[in-house]
Amino acid sequence: MKTSMNTVSHSITDTIEEKLIAGILGFMAALTFANVIARYAFNSNILWALELTVFLFAWLVLIGAVYAVKKGIHIGVDALINILPSPTRRIISLIAASICIAFAFLMLKGSWDYWANFANLPGTEGHWFPLGFEDKFLGKGWYEVNDIPMPAFFSWIADVFNEGEAYEKIPRFIPYAILPLSMFLLFMRFCQAFWMVWTGKTDRIVASHEVEADE
Repeated sequence: MKTSMNTVSHSITDTIEEKLIAGILGFMAALTFANVIARYAFNSNILWALELTVFLFAWLVLIGAVYAVKKGIHIGVDALINILPSPTRRIISLIAASICIAFAFLMLKGSWDYWANFANLPGTEGHWFPLGFEDKFLGKGWYEVNDIPMPAFFSWIADVFNEGEAYEKIPRFIPYAILPLSMFLLFMRFCQAFWMVWTGKTDRIVASHEVEADE
């Protein structure tokens, strides 16, 4: 019997990802709660709380989406694929995984091109497929976020990315780094899903709860 992707044994990377997701969610909740208490009990405000929560939410969503691909727990409609014979189901799953790989690759290119200049790195040339890196580009390492102050232990970053000029707020390339990182992980997860279908370990990349219960 074929297994769905979310029946794969629990690994150390699963634990790390789950702890990271739970940690981000917990910190968001604690920060929001602290800001509410500060506002209504002390007539004060944590100025940077909202912006940090927005960034953390983006990290949470992107990391969670990648983890869900890995475990095959995205919501899927499989009413049609369930009535197909196993060989046909496998072919359709390989086609779907190939489309997802292409999508993730394009997202990886786009996210790198958006993030790279904020880190004083070159984006890629080519409209759809990367044809190399830019020879000339405008570095944006000096761009800062609006409210989140720069921690003292990150002061060394100014020497690397801002010609030694100290940051007052954290540079944008730090929170934006989740964009290329998550898209790279998404690309790798879809490649893994394709390989699992190709090698016969599963016959689909997403399984509904109803299917899992029937199995």
